[in-house]
Amino acid sequence: MKNYDTKQHSTQDWQGMDAAHNIHAFVDQKKLNAAGPRVMNRAKGLYVWDNDDRQYLDGMSGLWCTALGYGRHDLIDAATRQMEQLSYYNMFFHTTHPSVIELSELLFSLLPDRYSHVIYTNSGSESNEVLIRTARRYWQVVGKPQKRVMIGRWNGYHGSTLASTAMGGMKFMHEMGGMLPDIAHIDEPYWFAHGGNLTPEEFGLKCARQLEEKILELGSENVAGFIAEPFQGAGGMIFPPESYWPEIQRICRQYDVLLCADEVIGGFGRTGEWFAHQHFGFEPDTITIAKGLTSGYIPMGGLILSRRMAEALVEHGGVFAHGLTYAGHPVAAAVAIANIKALRDEKIVERVKNDTGPYLQRKLREVFGEHPMIGEIQGAGLVAALQFTADKATRKRFANEDEISWRCRSYGFEEGVIIRSTLGRMIMAPALVATHAELDELVEKTRRAVERTAQEYKIR
Repeated sequence: MKNYDTKQHSTQDWQGMDAAHNIHAFVDQKKLNAAGPRVMNRAKGLYVWDNDDRQYLDGMSGLWCTALGYGRHDLIDAATRQMEQLSYYNMFFHTTHPSVIELSELLFSLLPDRYSHVIYTNSGSESNEVLIRTARRYWQVVGKPQKRVMIGRWNGYHGSTLASTAMGGMKFMHEMGGMLPDIAHIDEPYWFAHGGNLTPEEFGLKCARQLEEKILELGSENVAGFIAEPFQGAGGMIFPPESYWPEIQRICRQYDVLLCADEVIGGFGRTGEWFAHQHFGFEPDTITIAKGLTSGYIPMGGLILSRRMAEALVEHGGVFAHGLTYAGHPVAAAVAIANIKALRDEKIVERVKNDTGPYLQRKLREVFGEHPMIGEIQGAGLVAALQFTADKATRKRFANEDEISWRCRSYGFEEGVIIRSTLGRMIMAPALVATHAELDELVEKTRRAVERTAQEYKIR
């Protein structure tokens, strides 16, 4: 058997073994193999180190998930204790276990009384997959089985399984076989790119009313639900105008369509509220969760149901033909309990709302507000996006904005900060435990990356 001690392998060794066996996410694998991936081998707090001992401030919380940062011993100890007591059991065979029961009690203590039940999964993709079946089953139970169509948004992202890809609006994913019947889409509320001469308020209402038009086109008797992220994550950290969500909620209520919030990224304190829909002021019927539920230490997700939906399924639905081997895994549940208690008891979510979140948003506007390359700064709490522009006055986007933002991301790595590029936007979402000093470092290293990008492309 081979010895894989990191001290006994060079980075090139690891890269060669990786290329021999692994297919990575959202990359040209042939190009990645030629260049070689960064080999990350340890982390602490907000920092990760690669195999050559280069340090990076993780400005993306892994994939938006390490809310408490890396190396938290309370989460590690919770997993260890649970493994020693009950390493695994399922929720089949008419059984349950204490850790998943305690987790659910804790979870619903964070939510208003209109929510009552949860279906656990292993990821956000699975949670959104389960959403489709659950929404359709709910309408069957209440006597409206023809309500099957789910409406999503173009450029929205809900996961990488077949059904979650279909509900999402990323066309390049659909081209790989990710489309299904009974799925429809409306436009995204991306004012900077598509607002034209409309004010943000006018544009928000226009985008929201596309949902009403689509419901009437399909027939309200056929539409099961509308799914959207409160703010679009993978699509570019796009925050809708303030007029958008109240109108979306009005339309869903008027036409008896389930309003489904994908909170995989926004949940558990990211905006300074426990859930992002609270920041935007609407009340969904379902809430998809994952990522921040366990701070990424153990995979876990879930679908939270309104009391109305849950009572119908429990009282009149009979056998719910769904189940996952690892749903409600005791170790994942134990870690989620420790994670939520830390977020609550250490008042981390409150600090994001009242201190570190406003601090980051203010710093970004001070540093980039007048930069000729930055046309818009969006965000709340510890999530933000910088919009690149060729002309601030007209909101003109670069024709090669993908290339420019990718170069900025690459310069970020060279400067020692991990930020993400999506279309012409640079995205950041640091751990919720970030200090002012770490946020200063994030902004300063991002500034250097933006400046180097501007110099390369002679943007002034």
